Amino acid sequence: MIALGIEGTAWSLSVGVVNESDVIALLNDPYIPKEGGIHPREASQHHSERIAPLLSRLFEIVDKNLIDLIAFSQGPGMGPCLRVVATAARLLALKLNKPLVGVNHCLAHVEIGRWKTGAKRPVTLYVSGGNSQVIARKGERYRVFGETLDIGIGNALDKLARHMGLKHPGGPKIEKLAEKGRKYHTLPYVVKGMDFSFSGMVTAAQKLHDSGVAMEDVAFSFQETAFAMLTEVTERALAYLDLDEVLLVGGVAANKRLQEMLKVMCGDRGAKFFVSPKELAGDNGAMIAYTGLLMYKHGYETPIEESYVRPDFRIEDVVVNWD
Repeated sequence: MIALGIEGTAWSLSVGVVNESDVIALLNDPYIPKEGGIHPREASQHHSERIAPLLSRLFEIVDKNLIDLIAFSQGPGMGPCLRVVATAARLLALKLNKPLVGVNHCLAHVEIGRWKTGAKRPVTLYVSGGNSQVIARKGERYRVFGETLDIGIGNALDKLARHMGLKHPGGPKIEKLAEKGRKYHTLPYVVKGMDFSFSGMVTAAQKLHDSGVAMEDVAFSFQETAFAMLTEVTERALAYLDLDEVLLVGGVAANKRLQEMLKVMCGDRGAKFFVSPKELAGDNGAMIAYTGLLMYKHGYETPIEESYVRPDFRIEDVVVNWD
């Protein structure tokens, strides 16, 4: 079977086509603001203007008559952006007379990570702009064992980068600066049980920058503190659940320092460490296509009248009836 997936929960607009063994095509057209952060209305306007040309390019690569089903990101995400994607998916499903599958965005990150790395039953650290969660399978659902109490690590990195005068996306720029940092400055380390918080750390890091501390040292201190927190809660979940695999997914999964810290922790615990391929770590249409295909093969289909968007869609809401 061949599935087409459309992703557009926030700033990333992406379409992908997969079959049961590999990614066939993946095209991206992200919204990049001229300044500041992501504005939902502007991002959705971008998506509505670019989705048709993006799909046209895709159908130059893949014959649309070979598509067996249409999948789309149903949530969580920004409502205006989700609505553009859902509308495009409904139109395609009706025009091509193909089944429609609404996909949980977080679930898609986990499933494409498992697919492409070979991880079986991992503790998944999902780190992106809007989400930071520690997830593991329990019974027929994925459960969130720990998560951010305020903002995701990606948004935290972007916020700090903007304060330093760096353009979106800020995460890769902070990572580059941090590689040159030498002096560590103490920042708030907020872990409450299995949950964590980044907003206070962002404020403290911004104050460090304003006081004249070198940008490289601010970035270095921020990464070391934030990633230590994420590694701590991931290790605690690993021990509590008695599992032996860790999977890192989401846009921030591309960060080499975070990968390094988790790899060391896994080595100490005798666990295997997996990370999604860079091109599939961030928000992308291939992960929506693959998860939609997986769901359809296990009895899922979304009727048009039930294809409404779900901005607060939780991964726990999905019954997982596959291995």
